[in-house]
Amino acid sequence: MFKQSRTVKIGGFNGIRSILIGSDNPVTIQTMWKESITDVLPESDRLISVLKQINTLKALGCDIIRFAVPDLESAHALCTIASNTDVPLVADIHFDYRLALECLKGPVSVIRINPGNIGSRERVEAVVSACREKGAAIRIGVNTGSLPKDLSTLVEENKMDRAQALAETALREVSVFDDLNFKDVVVSMKASSVRETIEANEAFAKVSDIPLHIGVTEAGPLISGIVKSSIAFTTLLNEGLGSTIRVSLSSSPENEVIAAREILHECGKRSGGVTLVSCPRCGRLGFDVHSFVDRWQERLYSLKKDVTIAVMGCVVNGPGEGKHADLGIAGGGDKVILFKKGKIIRTISPEDADKVFEEELKTL
Repeated sequence: MFKQSRTVKIGGFNGIRSILIGSDNPVTIQTMWKESITDVLPESDRLISVLKQINTLKALGCDIIRFAVPDLESAHALCTIASNTDVPLVADIHFDYRLALECLKGPVSVIRINPGNIGSRERVEAVVSACREKGAAIRIGVNTGSLPKDLSTLVEENKMDRAQALAETALREVSVFDDLNFKDVVVSMKASSVRETIEANEAFAKVSDIPLHIGVTEAGPLISGIVKSSIAFTTLLNEGLGSTIRVSLSSSPENEVIAAREILHECGKRSGGVTLVSCPRCGRLGFDVHSFVDRWQERLYSLKKDVTIAVMGCVVNGPGEGKHADLGIAGGGDKVILFKKGKIIRTISPEDADKVFEEELKTL
């Protein structure tokens, strides 16, 4: 029903990690930087701060990070950042093709453009030529706000639905790259509607072997965004569609990465790493589960260990419901217990919970 996607290499030059997406390669995780980078200068404190956050995202499971490049200062900053990390970075370019050319002077791995708003064919050809010389890939981004006028009119007249219009727009855009025999292309078709996102990607995959970057655009805050993304991703991934994903949230990049990781894990598309289970909390609360999880979540997800960690509020949900955990912590009256595989190994005071938990974590 759907075409097997081709393989596209991301990175693999100037010390950047090489990542293969498409075909039978693992589904990769992306996020987008949430702030301006115009103040990132070589050897600056801001650069150090940015690189530290990139390393955190990498540890959490992020493979690729996209940065908005609205001006020349951002292009120069992105080149500086890319020169100091091995994580493949994407330059998100709109309107001014010269910004793409500027980014390609540094080790930027992917240029994200919409040929429809770049301008003339010659400008697109200039970007393709520079990417070909550099070994960089191109991601074509299409959303419901960037439909060509003729297709937009058909949608308004109810002669074509938006999902079909998204797929048709993407096919028009990729034809330019087919004409130029440039194969290192990834396509994204995003709508804020789950149904439209699913149907657009399905329609495109019936006729093209280009790898798909899937996501629900403007999905909303943490809860609604994860719900929408989970439904769309599960449907498409179970159909064998989607080579790289981003969970778009009005939240932190870290939460986007963790959400994407969990979705891939539950879909059977990514294995290994820490499985974190925690109870929702109730009136039997003997331990502040929420604050403990908040303190430890990023640290636990960054561990390169195939273990299950349970954080439970009381003894009911502790060694009982969490007995499968390699390590667990739970409240018990005015004490906190630690357990392994359902057996209590230590009873401590709440004040010592973090210290003792860290000690036991090192033994796994």
